[in-house]
Amino acid sequence: MKFTETKLNGAFIIDLEIREDDRGGFARTFCAQEFEAHGLKPTVAQCNLSFNHKAGTLRGMHYQVAPACETKLIRCTKGAIYDVIIDMRPESPTYCQHIGVELTADNRRSLYVPEMFAHGYQALTDGAEVVYQVGEFYTPGYERGWRYDDPAFGIQWPLPVTVISAKDAAWRLFDAVPV
Repeated sequence: MKFTETKLNGAFIIDLEIREDDRGGFARTFCAQEFEAHGLKPTVAQCNLSFNHKAGTLRGMHYQVAPACETKLIRCTKGAIYDVIIDMRPESPTYCQHIGVELTADNRRSLYVPEMFAHGYQALTDGAEVVYQVGEFYTPGYERGWRYDDPAFGIQWPLPVTVISAKDAAWRLFDAVPV
């Protein structure tokens, strides 16, 4: 695996090192030792799959607070998504900054999301499918989120939002007060 740290401290883009032969290819997608060597939390508490019928579908921006903070390793296994993370760590020099990364079945790239980063994505293709390895169990009482269109973050989504859950559409706007 090739680990490339983003401008957000602790967030990494992970590209595969594919070994090819006459049969096709093989690549390691996760290795606890390699994650630890890069200072990343290698715990996997649960794995989730999400699929999206229509391009423009948006999910996010979610995170969990202590004691149930989550890390995530996000990979698009079918189609394409635009994945966005926001640093929600008040002590961080990149607090409230975000990045967006295109993850596709073709580029086989993944995104490592540290604890206390809000996460969301938009399906760029019909039928986009996403696999999440999550470092903590989903704990509803500790879930937080922000509106996907909050001007405080200025996220530029590539497509108009065509489908979003009522819950995601109802997240409050950021008010600079940690929660």
